[in-house]
Amino acid sequence: MYSSQWASVPRKFPSSGFKLLDSSSCIEEETLPTYQAQKYYPTQQGEVLNNRYQILAKLGYGVTSTVWFGRDLVNASYVALKIYVTGEKREDELNIYHHLNSVEFKHPGKRFIRKLFDHFVITGPHGHHICLVHEPLGISAGELLEWIPGKAVTLEDMKVCVRQLLVVLDFLHSVAGVIHTDLQLKNLLLPTPKPEALTDFEEEELRMPSARKVLQDRTIYVSSRFPPGDGLPLLSDFGEARLSSERHNEDIMPNPYRAPEVILRANWDAKVDIWSVAMVAWDIVSSSTLIKGRNSDGIFDDRVHLAELVAVLGSPPPDFRERSHLSSVFWDDSGTWKGLAPIPDITLESLAANVKEEDKDGFLRLIRRALQWNPSDRPTALELLYDEWLMKGLEQGKREGVTKP
Repeated sequence: MYSSQWASVPRKFPSSGFKLLDSSSCIEEETLPTYQAQKYYPTQQGEVLNNRYQILAKLGYGVTSTVWFGRDLVNASYVALKIYVTGEKREDELNIYHHLNSVEFKHPGKRFIRKLFDHFVITGPHGHHICLVHEPLGISAGELLEWIPGKAVTLEDMKVCVRQLLVVLDFLHSVAGVIHTDLQLKNLLLPTPKPEALTDFEEEELRMPSARKVLQDRTIYVSSRFPPGDGLPLLSDFGEARLSSERHNEDIMPNPYRAPEVILRANWDAKVDIWSVAMVAWDIVSSSTLIKGRNSDGIFDDRVHLAELVAVLGSPPPDFRERSHLSSVFWDDSGTWKGLAPIPDITLESLAANVKEEDKDGFLRLIRRALQWNPSDRPTALELLYDEWLMKGLEQGKREGVTKP
């Protein structure tokens, strides 16, 4: 099979020489509690999708998709392909990308957003699958931290990452009118690895193909470890993004990151992303999340979550409680906690005990600025970017002749 449009010839993968795994053992996406085989497209290594993109290796999987490293045969370049399960329409995500691409205003934050190159529909044996074609960025910030002793970095390294994230959010909030709503380490991806690293990755997959499990109707591949990439992470995954021009009160955000107005089903705005910035900053310098939010059975529980917030932030002000009728479930009319869950004996300072650096006080002030009960009391992305403590390292870098975001 060959197309006159192709600038490169598809690679031919070996039909033997790879490790065959026990077909009775669950691996990869099969281990997910909601897994249904027929919902996933039965991707085959080496196949060409949309008469253009050849599948080279599996990069990962999730509840809604699998992700693959591929080659654009028309442009002779590498791409990442995200193939969604059936039933995932993704029109909202595509509309957000089209909206972002239509913004002509020049802003430095725009270049730190992962690019969407293309999208198309695959017809599988059990329905249609949306496929998004992205630039092939490196591993996530979360994966990178797994490689670092203590699973955390210094406050100075964190500052550089957070400054860039705030530049991106200033573009999204003040120029594009977009709320991301899903800021977390797994959605911050390192830049595209060097071309030679991508070539080596492809050649290694041809020389030693990934282990796999071969079933009657599909093959389940083991995800390959992708080269990390070098530089500051870019923001990806706009699947949960919303336009700020619309009114919102739907449930959003990863459980331990949820802002209090989201927990209480009140209206929310772009300030939920500012709340998330504090949570992400914390995760970069600490090996455990700031909020646990789980009850004794290990289940996320709004009562436990709010009790932890009261312990860390103090009681919410009256005007915040008035934002939602659900506040009366947790606090009485005078603002006293009703005790639906015990308030733990923790403080922001005690939780930061493992952050052992002299400049910790400035870090905690930054966290407190972003973690305000009232969204209107939280700074904008630009205001937080110019936080005195956050800017401190930047000024020092300039004096030393180092350019940082």
